Amino acid sequence: MAEDTLGTDTPVIVSVPDKPVLEGLEERLGARWREQGTYKFNAETTREQVYSIDTPPPTASGSLHVGHMFSYTQTDVLARYQRMRGKNVFYPMGWDDNGLPTERRVQNYYGVRCDPTHSYIEGYRPPATPAKNQRDWDVVSRKNFIELCEELAVEDEKVFEHLFSTLGLSVDWDLTYRTIDDVSRAVSQRGFLANLNAGDAYLAEAPTLWDVTFRTAVAQAELEDREMPGAYYRYPFTAEDGTQVFIETTRPELLAACAGLVANPEDERYKPLFGKTVTSPLFDVPVTVYPHALAKIDKGSGIAMVCTFGDLNDVTWWRELQLPTRTIIGRDGRVIAETPEWITTAAGAEAYAAIAGKTVFSAKEGVVELLAAANLLDGEPKKISHPVNFFEKGDKPLEIISSRQWYIRNGGRDEARRTRLIERGKQIEFHPAFMRSRYENWISGLNGDWLVSRQRFFGVPVPVWYPLDASGEPDYEHPILPSDAMLPVDPAADTAPGYEESARNTPGGFIGDADVLDTWATSSMTPQIVGRWSRDEDFFAKVFPFDLRPQGHDIIRTWLFSSAVRADALHDVAPWKHAAISGWILDPDRKKMSKSKGNVVVPTDVLNDYGSDAVRYWAASAKLGADTAYEINQMKIGRRLAIKILNASKFVLNLGATEANVLSGDASVVTNGLDKSVLARLSQVIDDATRAFDAYDYARALDITESFFWSFTDDYVELIKDRAYGARGEAEQASVLTTLATTLDAVLRLFAPFLPFATEEVWGWWRAGSVHTAQWPGSSHLAGAIEGANTAVLPVVGEALSGIRKAKSEAKVKQRTEVLSGVVSAPEATLELLRAGLGDLLAAGNAHDVTLVATEGDLVVSDVVLAPAEDTVQA
Repeated sequence: MAEDTLGTDTPVIVSVPDKPVLEGLEERLGARWREQGTYKFNAETTREQVYSIDTPPPTASGSLHVGHMFSYTQTDVLARYQRMRGKNVFYPMGWDDNGLPTERRVQNYYGVRCDPTHSYIEGYRPPATPAKNQRDWDVVSRKNFIELCEELAVEDEKVFEHLFSTLGLSVDWDLTYRTIDDVSRAVSQRGFLANLNAGDAYLAEAPTLWDVTFRTAVAQAELEDREMPGAYYRYPFTAEDGTQVFIETTRPELLAACAGLVANPEDERYKPLFGKTVTSPLFDVPVTVYPHALAKIDKGSGIAMVCTFGDLNDVTWWRELQLPTRTIIGRDGRVIAETPEWITTAAGAEAYAAIAGKTVFSAKEGVVELLAAANLLDGEPKKISHPVNFFEKGDKPLEIISSRQWYIRNGGRDEARRTRLIERGKQIEFHPAFMRSRYENWISGLNGDWLVSRQRFFGVPVPVWYPLDASGEPDYEHPILPSDAMLPVDPAADTAPGYEESARNTPGGFIGDADVLDTWATSSMTPQIVGRWSRDEDFFAKVFPFDLRPQGHDIIRTWLFSSAVRADALHDVAPWKHAAISGWILDPDRKKMSKSKGNVVVPTDVLNDYGSDAVRYWAASAKLGADTAYEINQMKIGRRLAIKILNASKFVLNLGATEANVLSGDASVVTNGLDKSVLARLSQVIDDATRAFDAYDYARALDITESFFWSFTDDYVELIKDRAYGARGEAEQASVLTTLATTLDAVLRLFAPFLPFATEEVWGWWRAGSVHTAQWPGSSHLAGAIEGANTAVLPVVGEALSGIRKAKSEAKVKQRTEVLSGVVSAPEATLELLRAGLGDLLAAGNAHDVTLVATEGDLVVSDVVLAPAEDTVQA
């Protein structure tokens, strides 16, 4: 690795191609990096030397889009910087193949369905051609299904890995994992069992958000509000004295599930009813009227029907008022067929029979028709638009049913834990800082613990069995747990410890838990999975807590928070020191790009059209947390920059700059004022870019470096050609060659995290090794050369040169045309700066004489007299 005193790599012969190009660099250099292990993590290390990244595992069941290129590039820029700062960077890559997207993909690709009750078939192969009708698909065990998932994932992951490698991600490809492989399943189950043994996981019968399409429970973090049309229906309950008490509801289909009415305790209209009984219409069920502060005086009629369960308010009222549970919606989204025990009259039973077995939608129509027929509807329904809870992947509104589920404590029902998790967030440095508020707001708004069990076939099984009593009923209070050596287990297929398989599902035997863990319950353990927790504690201590969690802001409430919950419970720490939060990619209409919206751009197209460095430039130009437009023009600018690096570097090296010219010790060789000015500016750029990177503001580091680079190439390189060729003596030539080589050396390092291919290509022309394992530039070695230097010299001389060139352009003559005389007017302080580079100005402008005149105002070039031109430039 190079030292801070730049230019101490083993010298090599300078070899610059005649026509440097960007095309082909990705494949050639990517192969070299892989072969040479340029980005390989060294496990023989200490925690102080390591910079560890908890890389987000992309879903390996579809295709990547430009949003992936955007966010993963931002992470890679930070990884490359830390590597150049001397850190041993732990940069793994995972593949998230545990969840609904993978389940669907495997089903459709192979024509199979998973059923955990089926026995495992050794060597199973799916049909060569999947059946068109799902009813004809093969039904396979969970283990067979997982094997097919891993088989298909291998092919998907090859495509993803190739694209990420083409993009230049400096991942150690020996550090990969899948969230459904044996290791991940074992770690996920081990974490769950540790939570269970510590009392942080528990089984409970409770109201549960339920998706009727997927037939699975849904956690609060997976909710999505969607604006939906609806209507308020107004109808009466009957008080003991015959008075009608009107309620207004959007869910008349739940009338049979009514467990009480609630009104605000300050509502004078209903105070006389509190504690008294009213009777429901149609179903003739007596219910009590309760006071509760959540009831809104100005909403509808001011009194609400509490059903079990219509919405989350119902859950709160049910719990706090200790109302009876009267569930009528089944897991299939239909009204339960059997008449409930609380409906006791013949008329009520007849009304219920009219809706039994119907979908929620049809039941609503049925109840409204019954109310209308009984002349109980008061007026026409009031049409509204209101937010309705959906599962983020679902297409039907969620229901709330009562079911037995597994939970992990997350502070939703525990104020002390909630406070502790907020404090954990304060131990993480969020970039940008305001993203912490999203984390804290989410915790503050929790209304229950984290529901982690799912009624799906594919996933990480809940590692629990239950003993069956003499009548064959499960004893949920005394679950049977596996030993650690048994993990991973599938209770639907594996025998409970202490039993024979023949005892499965028989009285006195056992039954396996049929559920799987929420995909976030496994994804929340990515630091533990890739960090080798519970398998290699020495290794885990070298990487955990991780230094960085990069991710999108939309999953702060899910991935980031759930990971913090697990690390807090399992390790009593925050899981990372920093969280880098990326924004969204927006389409031209400023809408988020996503596969579900159909507005994504395939990354291979832009990588082929503009090259990886150009795409990386676009991504790195955006600050963390900023939603950014998909901008082709920005990629074009990035491509132009990468090409300029190649061409400008070629020019500098062909002027004679070599590794031997890079300033490393004695600074007396730098004698020219313009050279000193450039190096002073370079020193400032290095310091500013370093501070920006240390603050995770890579976009500012890029902007600072790019601005300096264009000034260096457009002004300085043009000004010093005469001296570089030796026209003003060896001392002046030595000064300029030192400045050129030193600046090129530093600029390549500064650009390396952003444009890894162009910088590596140039580095190989004149230096040994890789720029990506060279040290990040420092400025201490420049101190001697820039003593007394003024950074303003270069821009002033450059401005004067631009004025001379403008005069030639306006005269329509070639730029090599001699200037016989001219005047530069500027304040005396500006002229003093100009004098430091006057010799270079005269040489670059081919000027015989330029008069400097002190005036007020801006620098102005005037009275330019040109020699007769041999050739004029045609208009």
